[in-house]
This record gives sequence, C-alpha cells and structure tokens, in this order.
Amino acid sequence: MSERSRRRHAAADGARSRTDGSERPLSEAYDTALLDLDGVVYAGGAAIAHAVESLGRARGGGMHLAYVTNNASRTPESVAEHLTRLGVPAEPGEVITSAQAVARLISDQLPAGARVLAVGGEGLRVALRERGLEPVESLDEEPAAVVQGYDPGIGWTQLAEASYAVARGLPWFASNTDLTIPTARGTAPGNGALVEVVRIATGARPQVAGKPLPPMHRETILRTGAERPLVVGDRLDTDIEGAHAGGVDSLLVLTGVTDPARLLAARPEHRPTYVDADLRGLLTGQPEVGAAGEGYACGGWTASARDGALALDGEGEPMDGLRALCAVAWTAAGEDGGAGGLDAGKALARLGLA
Repeated sequence: MSERSRRRHAAADGARSRTDGSERPLSEAYDTALLDLDGVVYAGGAAIAHAVESLGRARGGGMHLAYVTNNASRTPESVAEHLTRLGVPAEPGEVITSAQAVARLISDQLPAGARVLAVGGEGLRVALRERGLEPVESLDEEPAAVVQGYDPGIGWTQLAEASYAVARGLPWFASNTDLTIPTARGTAPGNGALVEVVRIATGARPQVAGKPLPPMHRETILRTGAERPLVVGDRLDTDIEGAHAGGVDSLLVLTGVTDPARLLAARPEHRPTYVDADLRGLLTGQPEVGAAGEGYACGGWTASARDGALALDGEGEPMDGLRALCAVAWTAAGEDGGAGGLDAGKALARLGLA
C-alpha cells in the first residue's frame, strides 16, 4: 500500500489529522469535480475570482465538471445558462440539484402521479414532474406529501400551508436544511431557516435529501457516473461532511462561508482532504504536510503549539502555513474538534488570514 493510500485508510478509520498531498494536479488525479456553486463558482449573480479560468483549464485538461448544489430554486437548464453566461460552458445534464434528489426520495415512497404540496421554486416543481409526481400549491388539492425547497419568494402564506399539511400528518420532505446561503450582499437565510419555521409550528421533522446526506450523493453518482470524484465546496457542514459520508475526497476553497478559523476548529467529519484559497487549487498539486519536531511543516512554514496557542516559524505561501496549522490543531483536538483549545489568532494574522 502506498503512503498516500495508507493515510487515506487511516483517515477513514479515525480522525483526519492533516490534509493530504498530491504530486499531480487535482484535475489529473480525479476524473470528475463535483462542484458546489454558491460560494465556490459564484456569489449571487457574479463569478468568484479565478473560477471561470480555472474551470476552463480543468475541463480542457480532461476533467469532467459537475455542478452539485443544495439550492433547489432553479432548474438545471437555468443554472447551466447562468454558468454559460459567466463563461463556464455547461449543459443541463451537468447540473445536479437537491430538488432532483428529494424528488427521487419522494418517488421511492409514493405512487406515480401522486400530488405533492410543493413549497419552493420552479426547480423543485420541474424535478417533481421529472419523477412522475404532480406539484400542487394548496392542501385543498389533497396532496399525499409536502416538500420544501429554497425560493426567495416564499412568504408566510406558503409556510403556513406547509404547516397545515405537516400537522395533518402528511409525509414531510425537504430538499436541504442549509441555514444560510452566501449572496453578493452577504449571508442570507437558507432553506433550513424556512424548514425551521415549519418545524417550530408543528413539532415534526422532515426527511432531508440534500448534502451532506446519502440521497444527494446517490443522485450525484447516478447522474455523473463518476469513478474518481473530488467534492469541491466551501461549507464544512454540507460539502465536506457529504464527501466524508460518501467516502470520497474533498477540496475546501475559502471563497464562501468557511474561514480559516472555522477550518482549524473542524470536527473530524468536517476536515477536508485538501484546502486551497480558490478554484486555482484544482490546477496544482497539493504540498505534503510532514512531522517536524513537535510540530508540522508545509512549504516554508513550521507550525507548533506554544503556551496554549498555535505558532508559526518560517515564511512562504499563506496556504502552506494554514495546512501546517491544521495539522497541529487537528492532532491536538483528535475526535473533539475545537482546534484543540489552541488560540489561532496570532498565527492566522501572520498569514494575513485572520
């Protein structure tokens, strides 16, 4: 067994204590990138810096690109059109949404033609029809189930209708439960916040399909046929945890909701295989993180724990320093997370990442 394979097996058996290295560019080491969208490729309507050119080069080198999003509001066609306008040519079949995953979950439990009270956007309704289900808008239309998916136009009336249906005992489904979404103006409430409103009103809990849960991973593999996938995301609790649950490798990019401090405090299931500043990380190898005395070294940096804090010696690329810090923090924390109780402020400030 190679050293890299040994580390992978060790990470699967227990808590990951450091990021992996890769001598080959990630776009060559993996056949398919399973890319989150919000916070990775775009924020709001605009492309994130370096995303368009990085994805173009990865595709040009032979990597397959699939866009996997928990946002259930838009159809795959509209997402593909948006990506193409940004300069990332995409086909609808390359877009996998939590709406598709939840529609399959519902169709596995209801007969063909069943009516479903759909509280969400057009993407949710289209996905339901694709699975032979009929979306409706009112409890008066006698639905057999209720499903929630994100849509910015959802208001009190729709949430109340869902609450009435759930309180009556109808099976309740949710595309995803992300509490927040990144937008061009900042962080906004996500579908999970809307689901929470119905939960508070009814005391019930829905069946959930989206990342990080198995129905979304199943939908992604069924639609892409990926054999060596790499999950690429910005969220620890959806993208990275979903990769961990699916037994596949992951790349965290720091262009969305996860900042370096949160990464250092990540629980075992939230620790990515690789970390980079943005999608340019697909085009390069990843440096090894190795033991160095009582600490860990990566690139020109050596990280250690001193007097209850993380410390850095040396100089070099900030991401190398962050990878070394992760090794110290994750090793100290073990299965518990929380950066091992070590103060990271000064070390991150030295890297310009505070």
